[in-house]
Amino acid sequence: MTTRVAVSAEPRARARRRASRGTAPASRSTGDDQETRSRLLKVSERLFADRGFKDVTVREICRAARANVAAINYHFGDKLGLYREVLQTATDAMRATNDAARRAGQGQPPEEKLRRYVLIFLQGLLASNYETLHRLIHREMNDPTPVLDAFVEQSVRPRVEYLAGIVAELIGGKPTDQRVLRCVASVHSQSITYLPNPIAARLGFHFKPTPSQIEEAARHIAGFSLAGIRAVGRKKSEV
Repeated sequence: MTTRVAVSAEPRARARRRASRGTAPASRSTGDDQETRSRLLKVSERLFADRGFKDVTVREICRAARANVAAINYHFGDKLGLYREVLQTATDAMRATNDAARRAGQGQPPEEKLRRYVLIFLQGLLASNYETLHRLIHREMNDPTPVLDAFVEQSVRPRVEYLAGIVAELIGGKPTDQRVLRCVASVHSQSITYLPNPIAARLGFHFKPTPSQIEEAARHIAGFSLAGIRAVGRKKSEV
């Protein structure tokens, strides 16, 4: 009953303005409220990853999270506000990986920057909690929502720009050179291949995300990429 009163007392116009800014009502400080909020985030992360934003309803999220149907409005403003917060988890994970790669490569020659970037990126990509986040990101890519722009600017663009800077150093071009951007795409594509999938094993590609195998895969990706980047660098610039 308390939750319903809190929601009904708030003007709809204010809720809409808050949702459009990507903010949500301030959460109560009680333990019960925090537990409900956490359950909503956990459940919706799984449901959104499985089926995407549009095909998941507020009612089923609340039912799975054992929450009042008004709880999403109470904690997040609306379903989009909840989704924005869920996708922020993926954003934060990617930003942490980006920051770690930058720190590891600081002061290093471009070849070593690339090696360290690939290892850290692959470690983050294959972390135990990343599989759901990857599916969530894949859903967002295939069926974009209003959250996409913020996700790109906060996590994807900084990653691409950092790696493009490394490749540009290696070939003596500009980060905007199409040769550079294609190399960036190639490095990322190689890494994503190591994500668990049922097809790879059937084709004889056996990989387990143990620390030693991740390091071995990172060495291969970096070595293969450096050789390819040097070959691309001998071609004419394509700005």
